[in-house]
Amino acid sequence: MKTTPPLLIIFVIAALGLGFAAGYYGRQKEVVVPKEAGAPESDPQERKILYYRNPMGLPDTSPEPKKDSMGMDYIPVYADDREPAPKKERKVLYYRNPMGLADTSPVPKKDSMGMDYIPVYEEEQGDAGGITVSWDRLQLLGVKTETVRLEPLDVMVHAAGTITVDERSLFTIAPKVGGWIEKLAVNATGDQVKAGQPLLEVYSPELIAAQEEYLVARQTLAQLAKADAHARQVSERMVQAALQRLQYWDLPKPWLQELQNRHQVRRTVPVFSPTTGVVLDKAAVEGLKFEPGETLFRIADLNQVWLLADIFEQDLSLLTPGQPVQVKLSALPGVPATGVIDFIYPTLSEATRTARVRIVMQNPHGQLKPSMYAQVEIRGQFSDRPVLQVSKSAVIDSGRRQVVLVQSEEGRFSPREVTVGYRSLDRVQILSGLTQGEQVVTRGNFLIDAESNLKAVLSSLSAADQPAEATAAPAMDHSAHTMPENGDQSGQDMPGHDQHGGH
Repeated sequence: MKTTPPLLIIFVIAALGLGFAAGYYGRQKEVVVPKEAGAPESDPQERKILYYRNPMGLPDTSPEPKKDSMGMDYIPVYADDREPAPKKERKVLYYRNPMGLADTSPVPKKDSMGMDYIPVYEEEQGDAGGITVSWDRLQLLGVKTETVRLEPLDVMVHAAGTITVDERSLFTIAPKVGGWIEKLAVNATGDQVKAGQPLLEVYSPELIAAQEEYLVARQTLAQLAKADAHARQVSERMVQAALQRLQYWDLPKPWLQELQNRHQVRRTVPVFSPTTGVVLDKAAVEGLKFEPGETLFRIADLNQVWLLADIFEQDLSLLTPGQPVQVKLSALPGVPATGVIDFIYPTLSEATRTARVRIVMQNPHGQLKPSMYAQVEIRGQFSDRPVLQVSKSAVIDSGRRQVVLVQSEEGRFSPREVTVGYRSLDRVQILSGLTQGEQVVTRGNFLIDAESNLKAVLSSLSAADQPAEATAAPAMDHSAHTMPENGDQSGQDMPGHDQHGGH
């Protein structure tokens, strides 16, 4: 029979003793903390972990504990934390040139001037029927909108013109018989003359012969007082024919009456002024020989003058005879002047596409002189009627059609073709395409248009897997954009856009 070695027994007894001593010592050191009165019982259930999130706030989660690339532990997200779901990461489609050029990059880069390319996100791409622009892009572009209004459109027609003589008060002195100027009573251009005032006396051998013929016919008629009836009738017709010849030459009636009463030939015949006015032209000189019909004087009454203004064809329908006109004269700054539309000429100038409008102005003091330059302002005849209207800057005019950007919601725009009517200084009438109350873009629309054009090009290129320099049909007409007439367009002189017009 084998026996246990004494050394093994001793080792076992020593180990048991040490274990008993350690347990006793631990019980002596244990401290029991009494529970406070009314303290809640601890939740026997553990907090439920939903997932673990990235410690740096990146959109990266894990269903189980893990560490990031820097060795930091992912943070647990518990069910009772009610933490909102992490924001969805915005997907960058591409990076576009900061100057609006048709150049893109799939990765961040800088242009030749050191400017960063601008990221274009997926949610900004929109669909074919509209344009979506993020809030920060709207602020960067300086986009402004306004409400389509229904109110009177104060259309003012502006034009240039010149003062001319009233043709109805213009007279030309051109005797119907030739001769010599024996005496000149009015001998200076610009002289004022009155109606019936003698201008000159004319010597004409032909007039002297006609007078003698008339007087001879009168003497013959007197000698045939006792002749038969037939002879007397023939003599009377000769007297009437001689007198009629003198009358055909438009000789002064007092002079003819004196000829009949005195039965004596006059060597010279006076020429009288037919009107009160100013001598505009004078070709008459004492001793001058003139032919029948030659102009010796041009006289006009300047108490009433005409202002001839050239009106663009698109403004003609706003005018009608009888409308008042405000006139500004370069020669009389600060002096108010008015007139009335008297006549609208029926023809149009092919070169300037304008029609002439005649405006009558009173000139009692003679301040208005022919050939003076004037600016005309006429208020359109329908300016008191309410019409649908927007700012001129809201309309993108390509020459073939007009388009506005309509805001359907914040950051969402849709191009819409419109038909425009009359234009004021900064407003334009909308005939069709918009309704009252809609919001349209008035500032930054050219930049939104350019951006949508670029997006449409890049979308089509992406679908066709073509290089970025290829072209595609944009959502709106960009063939020949016209810049707005008013100057409150910031940043709208971007490449790809080049102004209507009219008055």
